[in-house]
Amino acid sequence: MNKSVLILVIVFIVAFLLDVTFGSVLIPVEALWNIVIGEPVDHPAWERIVLNYRLPRAIAGILAGSSLGLSGLYMQTFFRNPLAGPYVLGISAGASLGVALVVFGESLWMILGLNLTSGFSMAFGAILGSFLVFAVVLFFSTKVKDNTSLLIIGLMFSSATSAVVSILQFFSNPEDVQSYLVWTFGDLGSVTLAELEVLFPLVAIGWIGSILLIKPLNIFLLGNQYAKNAGLNMTLAKYGVISITALLSGSITAYCGPIAFIGLATPHIARMILNTSDHRLLIPFVGLLGAIILMCCDVISRMPGFSHSLPLNAITSILGGPLVVWLIVKRGNISNSF
Repeated sequence: MNKSVLILVIVFIVAFLLDVTFGSVLIPVEALWNIVIGEPVDHPAWERIVLNYRLPRAIAGILAGSSLGLSGLYMQTFFRNPLAGPYVLGISAGASLGVALVVFGESLWMILGLNLTSGFSMAFGAILGSFLVFAVVLFFSTKVKDNTSLLIIGLMFSSATSAVVSILQFFSNPEDVQSYLVWTFGDLGSVTLAELEVLFPLVAIGWIGSILLIKPLNIFLLGNQYAKNAGLNMTLAKYGVISITALLSGSITAYCGPIAFIGLATPHIARMILNTSDHRLLIPFVGLLGAIILMCCDVISRMPGFSHSLPLNAITSILGGPLVVWLIVKRGNISNSF
């Protein structure tokens, strides 16, 4: 166990260094160290690239990867469903709808005298959208008996929110449509230092709340009846999971776009490595692992040595799809990990 954690920390440091140094302009690690300690470097432009672009991008990758991984872990445990995740159950779609209402409704908000074009407004819209969709899915989870039906309901809500977004796009001007389309590709580089000042406190609240979820999540693994017998306040626990999941996935989606597969795959990889379902170990491990995976995907998306970047969402989907298939084939029955 200690060996796995040590290796993970080392890989995390390496992934962070790669994310900061690699890109269209390759920056040596020695120059990066000099920038950190305030020493002069051979090329002054390197300092601007690192401080204004690469470092915020890497920090955004850490926040996004860990938050999406934890969101997937919470929902897989809560629903006891290996396919649960922010993307599959429509949480990311709800966040996308919230952002779309902010972006495409700019003219309406101006008429009403509201300024909803700031980064905080986008975050609020995404969090509210993800919260509402997850709450609706949770309501229907009390009405259906099997997880397959619940997944279908989540996918239907995802389709419905996508349809609403399409209608909003149809009546919007081309500039707003283009802006929203680029946002859906997923991009860590668009997160500025000023936006990190908003994003970090939101994610930090979710991380702190995660500590309070450790005991309820471990009890959920034993079934609802055991949870009731153990004296767990089911209503409070449910809404705690809703609030923290919506906060983490919604705020990340607002600033980085709807990033797929990180929330679905990361918890399964962590369970396979640790061979445990104890959330005292899983929560910090999934947080680190999710950050590593997303930073590595970000490095790949930038195609070091080239001037253009590939859509981050495309990279996570291309790598995440085969990875989930491999996990299922390797374990035989992935639901046995719960």
